[in-house]
Amino acid sequence: MGCTSRKKHYKTISAGMTDPKTRVLDQSRPPFERLVLLMEILRSPEGCQWDRKQTHESLLPYLIEEAYEVVETIEDHNYSSLKEELGDLLCQIVFHAQLARERDEFSIDDSINHLITKLVSRHPHVFGERKDLEPGEVRDQWEKIKVDSGEKESSLAGLPSTMPALTMAYRIGEKAAGRGFDWIHANDVVEKIDEELRELKAEIFSSSDLDRARIENEIGDLLFAVSSLARKLGVDPEMALRRALSKFRGRFERLEAKVRSADRDFDNFTLDQLEEMWQQLKADD
Repeated sequence: MGCTSRKKHYKTISAGMTDPKTRVLDQSRPPFERLVLLMEILRSPEGCQWDRKQTHESLLPYLIEEAYEVVETIEDHNYSSLKEELGDLLCQIVFHAQLARERDEFSIDDSINHLITKLVSRHPHVFGERKDLEPGEVRDQWEKIKVDSGEKESSLAGLPSTMPALTMAYRIGEKAAGRGFDWIHANDVVEKIDEELRELKAEIFSSSDLDRARIENEIGDLLFAVSSLARKLGVDPEMALRRALSKFRGRFERLEAKVRSADRDFDNFTLDQLEEMWQQLKADD
């Protein structure tokens, strides 16, 4: 569908109709309609100086922050806060769509219509001939459709370079698996991890003059293999690592408190003594 400029569109919604601000406050109207109109008002000459100043680029930190806040509430099983965090994330999406509409590029309706078309085409087992596919089969079909339709030249295309490396490792393995390139059993991946660890050890102990580039390469292979094992076992490695880090952080902070309570510093304890306290903290968890 076509898009109109911000100024023209604002005049259209204002002319001969209830005041836009009143419509935003009218709770009998559809919530999404009110949100889109609210964003248009904020970006209009009658709106907010801060909102009018923003660009796609300036909003990126907020988009990322809101996405991570959604992740955090889900990881914490804090579903009472999830309602609010999803709303904050939606605000960023509508904000970006409003910026695009002002430049006559597309509207939020264009984005939604494109999404609907894509989801229908990616679910032929629902909207075509009915098939009861398992979740893994649906994922594999999704990847195959993207490549066969020409949307992507490769199953691995489309992964943003800015995503966390561990998450990218998981997704690359998952996408390759969707094309049939994968280990059959988790035990096979364990053997691969053992192989990568042996290669790393060999590189470390092969010479007193360590080759940092080669070691980095071997560590990368090892981490990729570990992420593949997590995937085969149905574990998100990024989430598993985040939880492990949170657990370590909590224990270390308690260790610091224990050291302070003795009116001493870390330098006053041997490594064995610190390890003994650490093991006691683990036992207390």
